Amino acid sequence: MKRVIIGLSGGVDSSVAALILKQKGYYVIGIYLKNNNSFCNWEEESLSALMVSQQIGIPFYIIDITNYYKKLIGDFTINEYLGGRTPNPDVLCNNKIKFNLFLKHSIILKADYIATGHYVRKKQADFAGKTISKLFPALDNKKDQSYFLCKLNQFQLKKTLFPLGEFKKEQVRKIAKSANLINANKKDSQGICFLGKVKFATFIKSTILKKNETFGQIILIGKNCKLYKNRDQLLFGLSTLDKLELLSKKIKYNQKFGKTIGYHEGVYSFTKGQRKGMKIGGLRKPIFVIEKDLKKHILYVGLGNDHPGLYSSVIFIRTKYIYWIYKKYKNIFYQSNPLKLYAKIRSRQIFQVVTLHKVNKGVYIYFHFPQRAITEGQYIVWYLRNELIASCLYI
Repeated sequence: MKRVIIGLSGGVDSSVAALILKQKGYYVIGIYLKNNNSFCNWEEESLSALMVSQQIGIPFYIIDITNYYKKLIGDFTINEYLGGRTPNPDVLCNNKIKFNLFLKHSIILKADYIATGHYVRKKQADFAGKTISKLFPALDNKKDQSYFLCKLNQFQLKKTLFPLGEFKKEQVRKIAKSANLINANKKDSQGICFLGKVKFATFIKSTILKKNETFGQIILIGKNCKLYKNRDQLLFGLSTLDKLELLSKKIKYNQKFGKTIGYHEGVYSFTKGQRKGMKIGGLRKPIFVIEKDLKKHILYVGLGNDHPGLYSSVIFIRTKYIYWIYKKYKNIFYQSNPLKLYAKIRSRQIFQVVTLHKVNKGVYIYFHFPQRAITEGQYIVWYLRNELIASCLYI
């Protein structure tokens, strides 16, 4: 009998995943990762996971990863915000914690596989004479979590089972109710992996802003600012690569291009595209963050969701920030330049058509439709047809 350890969060998805594996004949072991910080209600969640394990009839263990988690995820997230970036800790968590720590414990517990309740599909296939693991979006497009697994390697994928990839969320709920699982009607968890139910704004105020409270100006940049007009005029007569280079350069805002409309409590807590938190009223349209100056503590904003400062068509990614699910997949790129693919800059986003233009030090990503608030620290995930083949970090 094949042995598999599964991460039980206390939620319905991982619980049903464990149940499905048990019904398929696996010897299933449930593990809850305890993160004992001031934000996470681990007692309640672990109790739920324990009770489900007893219902299903599988052994259950709790592993304390508090210090490990704080160092790799919590501290990393704070440092990224202090550096002006907007990180995605869930991507790092999957790569460094869930699919790393679990694999180590699978060896200790003599398990053949690890498993999670992620909505994603894995398939084995032949590529260049070698069997590899391919990653595809889940059957349920609304629940697909392939974006968050973009940093997994071949060993991690080979050793992992994803029981929910072929199921719709409604089916998962139905299975849970049919089995009378105690969390069958439990709401889905939201937010960042290490914060549980706590809102990110609360986390920011209690960590980053508490140590870095620096007030600064909020400066409104108009839609007709000459920064945008000059940029458009320079495009005429340029070659494709020259246009891509110009469009990929970040616009350098300056106080002289706008007017002060208020003040903020800390520039670090804001990210591009953000609307809430500036506490400024009386304007005919809502304002959105379009850029921030960390040195001068200035927040540049634009009026309306259609403001040109919110949108980008081209970004440049250095080669060292490109990660391939299977290393030999990069041959596809080298054999075809330019290369048209699909991409996502956020997990719930529908596929966006992009064209990749390779140059010596990296790649220009041209979005066929301008993207809203592409932010430093984000991952752009690439799909060839329907397969996740690579990801890149925008710095």
